[in-house]
Amino acid sequence: MASRLKLNHSKVRHATIERCANLLMSNDSSARRTAAEVAPLQPLDWLLLLTPGVVWGSSFYFISIALHSFAPGMITPMRVVLGCITLTFVPGVRAPVPRSAWRNIVLLALVWLAVPLAVFPFAEQHVSSSVTGMLNGATPLFVAMVAGVIARRLPPRGQIVGLAIGCIGVVLIALPSIREGSSSSFGVALIIGALMLYGFALNIASPLQQQFGALPVLWRAEIVAVVMLAPLGIYSTLNNDRPFEWSALAAVLALGVLGTAVAHYAMVMLAGRIGSTRAAASLYLMPAVSLALGVVVNNEDVAPLAIAGSGVAVLGAYVLSRSRRKMA
Repeated sequence: MASRLKLNHSKVRHATIERCANLLMSNDSSARRTAAEVAPLQPLDWLLLLTPGVVWGSSFYFISIALHSFAPGMITPMRVVLGCITLTFVPGVRAPVPRSAWRNIVLLALVWLAVPLAVFPFAEQHVSSSVTGMLNGATPLFVAMVAGVIARRLPPRGQIVGLAIGCIGVVLIALPSIREGSSSSFGVALIIGALMLYGFALNIASPLQQQFGALPVLWRAEIVAVVMLAPLGIYSTLNNDRPFEWSALAAVLALGVLGTAVAHYAMVMLAGRIGSTRAAASLYLMPAVSLALGVVVNNEDVAPLAIAGSGVAVLGAYVLSRSRRKMA
């Protein structure tokens, strides 16, 4: 009996970690998921694969443009309102969710949407959009760390190797900014704090979305986040003195409609078509897109050490995902 309980505990632990790595997993049967994960990619699959990585990788550039006209506290409330309105017109988002799930949805709105998304505009007043995007490429590492804490056990050796590589990458990305002084260090600290919240959020979101559907949960969380962010948005609007630019408004529209709605919808569709493991590859595009836009379009100076660190962090995330795939 003891050995059986130990085996069951191990299975639950591995399942928890696997769910965190595959946030938007389809609810199809395992046979259908297996078929999806080996089928050749169709043109629509490639489009869906590119969309989340490109959109989310661009979001940090859009934030830097939005800051030209809008105070940091205005950007996220507008973004979430636009995303929520856009998702309202997506079929299936109104699927029923039991009242018992609302407590976790409210918590999810806080740690996934309201706080982290509000942090990034403030952070980008101290660090470049490129560095912000490259650090966000380490999100899977923070998810895995939190999953290990929840499981109350060390992850397997392969995952420890991936985490170690990824952490080295994060340090390399952050080091040049930290050397620039206390202001840049504060920005890096804000980003790391937001990523830690993402780690907790995705552990909360995964079982909710698997049980009730990704989009119904996300839509309700965005509704709650709108309420949470309203005081910040109103206060920041009343005290905003930045000159209006149409490009800044366009950037906010892109953040809300594309980043907070369309990209999520594309990821859900992609996971259903090709399996969550292959769909997760889209996220590896984020640091590269963010770096390219920051350097080429925004004329940002990025230290070679930070660029190398971004590659190391992505490598760590890849090693981590490979280890999980072997466990499954």
